[in-house]
Amino acid sequence: MFHKKSIEQLMFESNETGAGTLKRSLSSVNLVALGIGAIIGAGLFSLTGIAAAENAGPAVTISFALAAFACAFAGLCYAEFASMIPVAGSAYTYSYATMGEFMAWIIGWDLVLEYALGAATVAVSWSRYLLELLHKYNINLPHEFIVSPWETMKLGDGTVIEGGLINLPAIFIVCVLSLVLIRGTQESATMNNVLVILKVAVVLMFITLGWSHINPENYVPYIPENTGKFENFGWTGISTGAAVVFFAFIGFDAVSTAAQEAKNPQKGMPIGILGSLIVCTILYVLFAHVMTGLVNYKDFAGDAKPAATAFAMTGYTFLQDALIIAILAGYTSVILVMLMGQSRVFYTMAKDGLLPKFFAAVHPKFRTPWKTNLFFLVFVSLFAGLVPVSDLGHMVSIGTLFAFTLVCIGIMVLRKSLPDAVRPFRTPFVPFVPVMGILVCLYLMYSLPTESWIRLFIWMGLGVIIYFIYGKQHSKVRELRDGKIVEKDKE
Repeated sequence: MFHKKSIEQLMFESNETGAGTLKRSLSSVNLVALGIGAIIGAGLFSLTGIAAAENAGPAVTISFALAAFACAFAGLCYAEFASMIPVAGSAYTYSYATMGEFMAWIIGWDLVLEYALGAATVAVSWSRYLLELLHKYNINLPHEFIVSPWETMKLGDGTVIEGGLINLPAIFIVCVLSLVLIRGTQESATMNNVLVILKVAVVLMFITLGWSHINPENYVPYIPENTGKFENFGWTGISTGAAVVFFAFIGFDAVSTAAQEAKNPQKGMPIGILGSLIVCTILYVLFAHVMTGLVNYKDFAGDAKPAATAFAMTGYTFLQDALIIAILAGYTSVILVMLMGQSRVFYTMAKDGLLPKFFAAVHPKFRTPWKTNLFFLVFVSLFAGLVPVSDLGHMVSIGTLFAFTLVCIGIMVLRKSLPDAVRPFRTPFVPFVPVMGILVCLYLMYSLPTESWIRLFIWMGLGVIIYFIYGKQHSKVRELRDGKIVEKDKE
């Protein structure tokens, strides 16, 4: 239950080639693009407005800076692990090396909240912007097929829908991208590169064109007075806003799930993780500043497409369609990378025996974990089609913060247990950086609603049950004897 994988064994797995292994095809540029592709999406184009209207007001820029601050600590820890242990599986693999099998299982199970539900969350936002685009051309889909049963949505023409049957557009995009991932990693990366160029261009267009139309009155007061509730404005509202928009930074860690498909992971992984985080932080703060300058923060309440609402104030109406198309492209790349990250985590867990062999199956031609991709095609589709976006967003945030916390702990553990191990990238100022990462992540978790904690405990409780019923019984690595990993006897 508490046995660990040695660094030697992990490196052996990393260097495996041939049938049943993943193909190394990703350059450093591909990795940075994967990070940006996963980061810039729903958090920026949708959650910025929500956080401004409900939590921070114009000071949502400070919320973004605080969230980036938290990510920076975790990002430095991820960079060391990813360069040191270039194996698919991300935080799951790192936990296996530092805290043992049970904690590895816990974090692997937790990552479902980040990657799978993250993809579902973005798919819902994708559907909202698609509907807005279709509405411009008088194409209106049946209301019962564009919103989940327990969700209220306001359409572009002001129509309010109080719950439907299922969100079919969200399911559609999940299915298409899952099939793309099965086709091949390099093909997926190429598609992502194109989408990243498109959405970075639109973010820069939004900032450039919107800057001259900022109304300074919209910044007054910059930090609205707290209403008496912790999460509503003031400095406590800013911290809650940071926890909400933290979702916008999720993605840089997804780069680490592609370690076994990187051409030079020791060099490329730190570049991909930290490079994408730096680029996106700069863009986010500028974007939020312009958005809250174009429209009063109160007007973003209940608006699922705040970027389009804000851009309409510029007068560049002829670019509205282009903006929406680019946003759709941005969302698409996020879903793509999240689905890829999730499949690689489950692939690695199945290779270790903690999940059925089904999840470790590699396509003989495409060399992708295609059965895992098919499983999450169904799993993510169900959540995207049936669960409200606000509930999904909170679950993703708390799951990710928990994962980041364990990665920061893992750095300190490994520095103590293996101080002389080769580290192509070293996290600076240890233990200060990982300790600060832990404290900031825990504070942001504390800022989230109680319901998020309840759902986290329920989800993790389910994971513990599955581990003891299946994972522990089928684990390939049972114990360490005489410096060698002993395979569990086959029954």
